[in-house]
Amino acid sequence: MKDGYQFSHWGVPTQEEKPGMTYLEGIKTAITDFAASPFAIEWLKFDDDTPMPKILQTMPHVAFVVEDLNAALEGERVIVEPFPVGDSLTCAFIDGGGFGVELMAFKK
Repeated sequence: MKDGYQFSHWGVPTQEEKPGMTYLEGIKTAITDFAASPFAIEWLKFDDDTPMPKILQTMPHVAFVVEDLNAALEGERVIVEPFPVGDSLTCAFIDGGGFGVELMAFKK
């Protein structure tokens, strides 16, 4: 694992509604709260017209918290540009060699 990366969760695509899903209008995706999962799993149910890449719709991803999102993206193949999630979090996705890697940075 890269220095400064802290494991956050696994994201797993599903076609089923899961209890407690929250809908994110910007990415047209319903998600569960990984913090409420005993195994740090975030379920994702994508709308047919989601802007998210097929690799994220069909393959699990792993997520890490990073201090500096821009620095973490340098030299990486970005598959989803940084986007805000609420007021305190920015996320982006990179290609981890055939699967998605989510990078998350919290505002200080």
